[in-house]
Amino acid sequence: MKKLKILLQFIRKDLLRYTAAIVFSGVAVVLSVISPMVISFTVDSVIGDEPMELPGWLMKWVSDFGGRDALRERIWLLGLVFVLLMLFTGIFQYVKNRWFAISTENAAKRIRDTLYDHLQHMEYYEHVKSQTGDLTQRCTADVETMRKFMANQVTQVGEILFTVAFTLTAMIGLNGKLTLYSLCVVPFIFLASMIFFTKVRKTFLEVEDADSELHTTIQENLTGVRVVRAFGRQKYEIEKFKGKNESYREKVRKLNELMAWYWSMSDLLCMTQAMLVLFISVSWAARGIITLGTVILFITYIRNLIWPIRHLGRVISDMGQAFVAFDRIIEILDKPAEPKDTQGLTPEIRGNIVFQNVSFQYPDGTNPLKDISFEVKQGQTVGILGPTGCGKSSLVHLLVRLFDYQKGSIKIDGYELKDIDKKWLRSHIGIVLQEPFLFSKTVLENIRLARPDASMSEIERAAKIAAIHDSILTFEKGYDTLVGERGVTLSGGQVQRVAIARTVLKNHPVLIFDDSLSAVDMETDIMIRQALRERSKGVTTFIISHRINTLAEADFIVVLDKGRIVQKGTHDELIREDGLYSRIWAIQSSLEENQEGVNG
Repeated sequence: MKKLKILLQFIRKDLLRYTAAIVFSGVAVVLSVISPMVISFTVDSVIGDEPMELPGWLMKWVSDFGGRDALRERIWLLGLVFVLLMLFTGIFQYVKNRWFAISTENAAKRIRDTLYDHLQHMEYYEHVKSQTGDLTQRCTADVETMRKFMANQVTQVGEILFTVAFTLTAMIGLNGKLTLYSLCVVPFIFLASMIFFTKVRKTFLEVEDADSELHTTIQENLTGVRVVRAFGRQKYEIEKFKGKNESYREKVRKLNELMAWYWSMSDLLCMTQAMLVLFISVSWAARGIITLGTVILFITYIRNLIWPIRHLGRVISDMGQAFVAFDRIIEILDKPAEPKDTQGLTPEIRGNIVFQNVSFQYPDGTNPLKDISFEVKQGQTVGILGPTGCGKSSLVHLLVRLFDYQKGSIKIDGYELKDIDKKWLRSHIGIVLQEPFLFSKTVLENIRLARPDASMSEIERAAKIAAIHDSILTFEKGYDTLVGERGVTLSGGQVQRVAIARTVLKNHPVLIFDDSLSAVDMETDIMIRQALRERSKGVTTFIISHRINTLAEADFIVVLDKGRIVQKGTHDELIREDGLYSRIWAIQSSLEENQEGVNG
């Protein structure tokens, strides 16, 4: 019932057109049942001498026209009636197909729009757990499966019901006993269809999952092609793909075996039914029990019945595939979205930030942050240092409310972070991520993304702060150079600097650099930090880095280890303490001295 409500929600705006298409389908079936009656009437009562059995109004018209003799002289009129019936059948079929196509395409568009909109607002953790290839397939292939279901399977089910109902009514009116013989095999066909439906549903789900894994493998390989080649992992990736492809092939083979079993079984049963009706009707006609016209009608009607019965399994199997696809779509729509901040505050944000006894736990139970307390005043630069997995990035996630903390308090300019509208908060915090993302657009378009109305001079100024302007000018097309998907045509350092330029283009009161200078050399690092200091006076800045030289000039540094603050102070204070900071400083200083010795 839930699925039907959701489906009606998507097709509601086209429900009138969709319903009319179903009605036209029924009219087309009625005309296809009537048209062979013209041939039977012609054979039995016009060419032959059987009594004319027609409705009263039609019998009066035939009598006024001149009766049997007049029809024999103008038999072409009966041919014209047959042709007109077939013509109108075709017209109704055309309109039906056109309206089904329009309404289902509109519904599919709404499903895709709804899915994409939900993905934009889905909780961040759900994105972390999900695979990109799988989400992509659900928004494309699964929606297309649903479109085909609404356009084809629903149509076919309607046509099958109309055909069976009207054809059986006509057959019973002709000869009830022969009709009973005609239906004796039908229960076995339905039984085979139900068994097939039960088997195929699980198999379709396995095929969909295997297809998703295949899509994900391809997507990951193409996205990381530079890494794959840099480490010479082509052979490994090929073997990995072959394994996924083999798994997909086996699932499809299993599905095809089930399909082959059903088709052979349904063919056998349908042909048995047809032969039985043909044998009985011909023998009865030979004995004068029924007329030749009745034989023609029954053979035509049985042919009409065999088609829907024979295709019932295919329709059911396609419906099974559609139900699986719809379940996968609903699974996405059921994933929780970020709560809307209808009552969220929109205060002026200057950059005074206080962490007080903050603890945070991910939904999977991981505790990356425990009892975190420190204060940052407007315009200060705070450095965050710690080993991998100590909670540095989790701190960033909390600041931009990708996640909300469970214990403690984070306040910005005196306002509780959870009370501030998320969209408002994020529009005032500029962040350069550890792995910055560039779109497959030009350098100019990627930088301008932060401020679409920014002038060229403002963009160049931001690029100079990020120490990328001179590099861009060396590109063949300068700022109009296409960077490729995820910035694949640029070096890692260039990608980071373009991302920095994009962030500083907008004057945020709070800036966060999440290890975003890791791919640039020391000299460029110093240039960027110096330019940022000159440009960003009064801006609160968080710099997360493994490189102590990057943090040394911060107003104070927070050292994290296993989710807790183990040290806090200025660079000079921390190197004098016997702790994690001084040990990392000693190691990095030694490595730099050795490197200078090698270069010297």
